[in-house]
Amino acid sequence: MKPELPYFEDLALGESPPDLIVGPLTTAHLMRWSSSTENWHKIHYDRPFSIEHDKLPDLLIHGSFKQQFLFRHLMGWLGANGWVWKVNFQFRAMNKVGETIRVWGRITELERKADYGLAHLEIGIENEAGLQSTPGSAVVAVRYKDGPPIAYPFVPPVS
Repeated sequence: MKPELPYFEDLALGESPPDLIVGPLTTAHLMRWSSSTENWHKIHYDRPFSIEHDKLPDLLIHGSFKQQFLFRHLMGWLGANGWVWKVNFQFRAMNKVGETIRVWGRITELERKADYGLAHLEIGIENEAGLQSTPGSAVVAVRYKDGPPIAYPFVPPVS
């Protein structure tokens, strides 16, 4: 059963959107991502090069792959009732092939605007060992129950 899309009035501080669990990420995932983005750096698909030449622990998950997981998480939660406005993150640790990652979020602030509400979130990616590799924050616009759909293209609020 698909979860109901959130409305701003239903959100609460400290609440978390459903986690996005991805993995275990395989060499096939990495090769397909390399192909789709034309990122042919060997640390993503050539294990001997990654380990022996670059002295890395294994094949690494692409930063852009992790970035799209953050957006996929937020967009999947909001659906047609919201718009991802701002996302900030940092790559602080490596994620390796074979890991299962959890993409998470937590609402830290709620703002009412004229046409929709804004939810500020702490977001991140962690592996199954609890390593937080990609901390960040996001601001999303969320539709009011009695309000119109959020316009496309999205028009940010004026201060």
